[in-house]
Amino acid sequence: MRLKSVLRLCPQPARLACQDSISYDLEGSLHLSYPDYRNCYGSNTAAISRHGISRDGINSHGISQSQQGASTLVLALFVVAILVTAVVGLLFGHKLGYQRGYYSMQTEAKQAVITSKEATQELKDLRLSSKIATNEAATAKQELEISLANLKELRENQQELTVENKQVAQLNEIYAEIISEQGGMPLQILGAKIEPLPENAFEYGFDIGMLASDGKAKRLKPTLTLLNDDDFVEVPLEPASYTIEGITRIRGRFMMPSGFKPLQVKLSLRAGGQEVEQLYDWKLGDKVDNMPLSLLDLPEVDESPIEP
Repeated sequence: MRLKSVLRLCPQPARLACQDSISYDLEGSLHLSYPDYRNCYGSNTAAISRHGISRDGINSHGISQSQQGASTLVLALFVVAILVTAVVGLLFGHKLGYQRGYYSMQTEAKQAVITSKEATQELKDLRLSSKIATNEAATAKQELEISLANLKELRENQQELTVENKQVAQLNEIYAEIISEQGGMPLQILGAKIEPLPENAFEYGFDIGMLASDGKAKRLKPTLTLLNDDDFVEVPLEPASYTIEGITRIRGRFMMPSGFKPLQVKLSLRAGGQEVEQLYDWKLGDKVDNMPLSLLDLPEVDESPIEP
């Protein structure tokens, strides 16, 4: 009973003195000095229990403060590592992007140079083509002028020939009238020819003249025959008959029968009650120089007058 009374009447300053024995250093660690609690409370366990402080509590509080400082340091190091990694990544990305951009720009520059050279070459080609086209146009213009001049000359010549033909036809009519009044012109052969052609073919031509006393046209029936010592061959003529009033030209081609060698050619004519026969040696069919290789290469039959 006496002990309980002492505890209740313990003065307040003594409890404050016990509290002042607890202090912290500059680093935040807790330090505790141990005064003689027996003088204040008479029992150290009861005094410490009343203040809620024990040795284990003080030690655990210091350890948790140390762990908190270590965690802060690890977190700071982690943040620094992240920042360093980000900076390195940015630098590496910047360098890689710069290199790619540099190579890309270099490639584009080379391609631009190549394109510029190609464009320059194309421009030169276009200029050359334009110059060639201009020269061709000038040449075509000159040729056109020459062609127009030749065409004009041909037209003038054609007009002159037309006039001359009309004059000759008029003169022939006058001659025909005069000859008819004088008894006419008898049936006669004015010219004859037979020339060899390729593929054992021959071309014949005869100019026949006749003018009846009445001045009218007559029907002419020609017959061409190839002769040798033992046989003869009659050549089919196309057309088989002609109309004669002045001069008629008989033209055509025929194929020589295989194995037949003529010696003579006989031409028989009948017109207006008159008959004429003429024999020719086969020398009319002698070879000619520069003969074509095929009948397809031959021009049309020559209608020009045959020279005697």
